[in-house]
Formats: sequence, structure tokens, C-alpha cells
Amino acid sequence: MENRSPNTASAVGDIRDLLGERCSTSQYDIESHARDESFHPPAPPDAVAFPESNEEVAAVVGICARHRVPIVPFGAGTAVEGHVQATHGGISLDLGRMDRILEIQADDLDCHVQAGIRRVALNDELEKHGLWLPIDPGADASVGGMAATGASGTTTVRYGTIRENILGLTCVLADGRIIETGGRARKSSAGYDLTKLMLGSEGTLGVITDARLKLHPLPEAISVAACAFRSVEGCVDTVIEILQSGIPVARCELLDEVSVRAVNDYSKLAYEPTPLLFLEFHGTSSSVAEQASLSGEIAVEHGGGDFQWTIEREKREELWRARHHAYYAIKALRPGSHGWVSDICVPISKLAACLRETLSDIGEAKLVAPILGHVGDGNFHAVFLVDPDDEEEMARARSVNDRMIERTLALGGTCTGEHGIGIGKIDVLRDQHGEGVNVMRAIKQALDPLGILNPGKILG
Repeated sequence: MENRSPNTASAVGDIRDLLGERCSTSQYDIESHARDESFHPPAPPDAVAFPESNEEVAAVVGICARHRVPIVPFGAGTAVEGHVQATHGGISLDLGRMDRILEIQADDLDCHVQAGIRRVALNDELEKHGLWLPIDPGADASVGGMAATGASGTTTVRYGTIRENILGLTCVLADGRIIETGGRARKSSAGYDLTKLMLGSEGTLGVITDARLKLHPLPEAISVAACAFRSVEGCVDTVIEILQSGIPVARCELLDEVSVRAVNDYSKLAYEPTPLLFLEFHGTSSSVAEQASLSGEIAVEHGGGDFQWTIEREKREELWRARHHAYYAIKALRPGSHGWVSDICVPISKLAACLRETLSDIGEAKLVAPILGHVGDGNFHAVFLVDPDDEEEMARARSVNDRMIERTLALGGTCTGEHGIGIGKIDVLRDQHGEGVNVMRAIKQALDPLGILNPGKILG
């Protein structure tokens, strides 16, 4: 852990004067804000602040700026690259109490929410209006956290990432100024796009306090399907042909053989233990039936087995519940291990080769590292089950991960499709962006000259 600011105690005192008991130094709050879902070691803050308004966030940031004390924004703690670890100490700024829906404009298909609202709670309320925010990273993440990490997930293939579904943000800058970016209009040519600048910045350029979201009508009908394949290549070739055929698939998920076995054991299911595709289609009753039928025909051509599909809500929820719990199912394969979740994204035509070579590397390294992913957009995750105290095993895992990223960049892909850089992929950011990293540093210096916003992340 880096050296902590000598002014921290004074900052904590000033924040306590502002927030009272909502500035906590209890052991429970410190420990619960010291890590996310990643394998990276915990790094505790010195205090946790629980603001309830934009003005309180701005005041806390202003105090930290005066004392030159780090601020680490905290949403739901569901990230996997160490985004919330307080590597330089300071204040963990928990936005969980800022969880209100401020406005729903059903006619315009948008809403205005505070950053702390969770995805599931938001969609429960939107459902009453026949609407939803389709971005589904799997975890019940906060909207602010999703925005800060550029989240996506299972529905990206049809609805895009969070970047395509945010119209504007309210952010607190490092000096305590509050700015609003974007607006409610669906397009704008007015100046620099500050919204996109903040999206994916992982709390290093500003604290996102609320967001205007683009919404979508709930589908009239939904069908889901599961199909087993003889090979991973068959799964990917099926997905490519489905997309090239213009079938508007809404979700398209792949699980390799080890992942399927884990999901079967954890969720008490009975899928054939071979590579598996989960698919979902949205539309009218007739259109989703047609989409499923056409996709089934394509699957057979590429070695797919019985294409089982249904429109029953209970069956649909069972399938996606199993997929959303896949990470915990995989961790259960090796009790006591840590899950190192690495993700990459390549052009979809390169996906089969990338998967095949990565699986080969995993086998040669004798690692337990199941693969699953959002193959409709060329994104997959390798979940390395490791013992961080076993240096030899960690070296093998790092070697496989390094080769996976090197291969990905050579294929025109990205070192992270949706998890972000955090503290886990700082070293490979320059490999991908080269001189562009220096431009990022210049932006960071301009907006945060004291370096107090989530230091140690993205740029190190």
C-alpha cells in the first residue's frame, strides 16, 4: 500500500463535522469498503463517508482537496479489477444512500436517477411503466458503478453497453465543482462529449452522482434457448451465422465444458457437459418463435444438439439465474480459492481462434480456469481459480493471462471488454493505446492536478 496522507485525520474530522455519524471509522465499515469481488488484496480506507446529496458529495470532495486526501468512490463493490481498493488510504465515498429515482419520462423513454440505485431495484420500478434498462452485467451493480466502469454484459449484443444508454451525467470534479454533461436530447453536436469522457473513467476524473438513462420498452414476448455443442468452435460459428443472418438475438452466452459442469452442480441442473450456448430473443410471440426456430436450424449445421427453447417466464428466469451465478458456481469447484476474472474482447470472426488457443494454454499450464462469455460481441472471461499465496501457480496464471492479452491485441481486440483497468491491467494499457496513455495522463492532470481521485487506478 502507498504512503497515506499525513492530513487524513484532519480531513476525517472536517467530514465528520459535515456528516456526523455518516462519516464512519468503524472496523466493519472500513473492512467492507476495502475490496471488491476481485482476487486483489484488500486495501482499507481511513474512513467511509455516506453522503445523501450532490451538495454533500461536493463538500466532501472539497474537504479532501484542501487536505490533499484521496477519495475512492464506492457503489456496490461488485467490480473485479480492484477499482474500490483504497491503495493510498483516504476516504471511501459510499454513494449507496443516493439511490432515488428522480424522474421517469415514459413518453420520452428516459429517466433520471441517483448513482447509488441498483440495477434490479431500478428495473423493478421501471417495469410498472412497461420499460427497462437492459444493461445486465450479471451483478446487481449500482448505476454509478456501471457508468464509471463502462459496464455491459449479457444484453450488449442487441442493446449496447451502458455507454450507449446514458444521455447525461452529473459529476463532482476534484475541486468540488458540480457539472452536468449531456442532456435529454438523443443527439447533440454541442462541444466536447464530457459524458463519454466520464464513462469508463473509474472515478479517476470525477465522482458520478446521478445519470440520465435511455430506456427501452419491455418486449411483448421473450423466448430463451439452450443448445449443447461438440466444440467451442461450433458455438462460435453458430453465433456468427445467426448475427450475419440478421436474426436480432438479444442475449448470446457461451459456457465451456468446465463451466457447464460447475453450473450443473451449483444450480442443480442437468445440461449436457459439453460447450453450451444460452440464447434469448425479444419481439412478438410469432417473431421470437421464428427467431428460435431459425437459430436452431443454424445450430444443427454447426454440430449443435437438441435446441431447447421456451417462452415460460419461470424457465427463463431459471436459465439466467444459473448464468448469473456462474462465477460463484465456478469458485465452488475449488473451495478456498480466489477467482481471478480476466476478460478480453476481439472481433467476432477472431473469437473461435482466440478461445481455442486460450483453452490450450490453460490445459498446458494445468490450471483450473473455466471460460464463459458474451460471445455475441466477441467478449469472454477466463476465471482463474488460484491460491494467491502459491507463487508458482500465480506465475503460471499470469503467463496464460499475458499470452491471452497479447493474442487479443494482435487480433485487433482489447485487453478488457467490460471489467475496466482498475489496478489489475495497468501494465497492459500502454500495450493497447501506446502514446494515447500520455494523452490520458494529460487529461487526468488537467481535471485532477492533486491526484486525489481514486489514485493508483488505470494509470497507476
